[in-house]
Amino acid sequence: MLIRPANPTATPVTVADVHPAFFRPLLREAPTGPATERPPGPAAEPAAEPAAEPLVRSPRPPATARARRVLPLLGPAFIAAIAYIDPGNFATNIGGGATFGYTLIWVVVLANLMAMLVQYLSAKLGLATGRDLARLCGERTRGPARLFMWAQAELVAMATDLAEFVGAAVALHLLFGIDPLPAGGLTAVVSFGVLELRRRGRRPFEIVIVAFLAVVVLGFGYQVMIARPDALALAGGLVPRFQGTGSLLLASGIIGATVMPHAVYIHSSMTAGLVAPGAAGPARRDLLRAQRVDVLIALGLAGLANIAMMATAAALLHGRGLDVTGLEDAHAALGLIAGGTVAAVFAVALLASGFSSSSVGTCAGDVVMRGYLSRRVPTAVRRAVTMIPALWLLGAGADTGAALVLSQVVLSFGIPFTLAPLVVFTSRRSIMGEYVNRPVTTVCAGVVMALIVVLNCWLVVATVAG
Repeated sequence: MLIRPANPTATPVTVADVHPAFFRPLLREAPTGPATERPPGPAAEPAAEPAAEPLVRSPRPPATARARRVLPLLGPAFIAAIAYIDPGNFATNIGGGATFGYTLIWVVVLANLMAMLVQYLSAKLGLATGRDLARLCGERTRGPARLFMWAQAELVAMATDLAEFVGAAVALHLLFGIDPLPAGGLTAVVSFGVLELRRRGRRPFEIVIVAFLAVVVLGFGYQVMIARPDALALAGGLVPRFQGTGSLLLASGIIGATVMPHAVYIHSSMTAGLVAPGAAGPARRDLLRAQRVDVLIALGLAGLANIAMMATAAALLHGRGLDVTGLEDAHAALGLIAGGTVAAVFAVALLASGFSSSSVGTCAGDVVMRGYLSRRVPTAVRRAVTMIPALWLLGAGADTGAALVLSQVVLSFGIPFTLAPLVVFTSRRSIMGEYVNRPVTTVCAGVVMALIVVLNCWLVVATVAG
């Protein structure tokens, strides 16, 4: 869609799927050409635009008006947030609560704060440059280095898709007793349907993903109401501490697997399409403010869901002598302690997580290939290729818990190649312009990157050694 200001000499601004009312007052501030082209004196504004001056100088709109302008711009962070409530998060949070009670609540909170920073930087990179992270990396690497960056990104996307595919298949088995391989086939069909919505534009796809996110959040909200965790113990879990080396290893897994590379890639891609790089400065700044709100709400909801997972497991399963090592064990234990309804709600939330995260992972794969290789593969072909390893594992009767662990190990190798370029690009004024990171932001992002990389390396070593 091409929006032109009322003044025909103004520079046009290209906007993709953004509510036009948001930009109407901002576009009047766009430069109208060199000063020599404007007539002198108070009659510089044409008579046909009597409302332009009041719009520019009008007082700050009320909160309801600002909300109406911001709401149409929300959505990209909700797509990325799905990565933080995928089946891998289910496994670590439920296992952590069942084994160590409320001890590791603070780790979940810390991991979510780190995720907010990373996803905000990703959103800002797309808005400031008009390009996604994969494309920027592809432009700045050549030859074997470029092929290596693409190959590792594709491998990580496939490993992530494996975990999400397996999680959805497990949920179908728990809910309806479907065998693993047919459950995997049904997951593929639903995933194809969700991906097909992208042909109808950005909004339909976002709405479905947000609906899946709502199912997960509401599901664990219900479980918290049933479990009634101890408020004082829950608050005490915010105090950093460990219970032996086992809790330290699990904490490393929670933090180390916080950042999903595919979430960073797709988030930067979605914000890059919101407004053209040559758009008016006020429009881009207000878009950036809207993305801050987007990240805060979306990642905040994902964080609450993760806290609810661990709190539910701590209240219902901790100290009962149950061996909760996988998703099936968690489902059985919840059914035994809290009843069939709670177990069914857990399985429904897991199913929503698997369906949505699998679809988002495939979209991220499209972004990676287009950015690194300037190639576009049909979504159906990509979906078929990435689901082959998962279907093979399900058909072979492999241990789904081991498959989830293996996928997280593979995922760990790709995190440095995602975070390092993100931090470097957002800290360079030559790339970001006026939207470059402040020094304190770069320092915090560097600390987060180093911590996640170190913990992932340790997690890999501990997993292999174990």
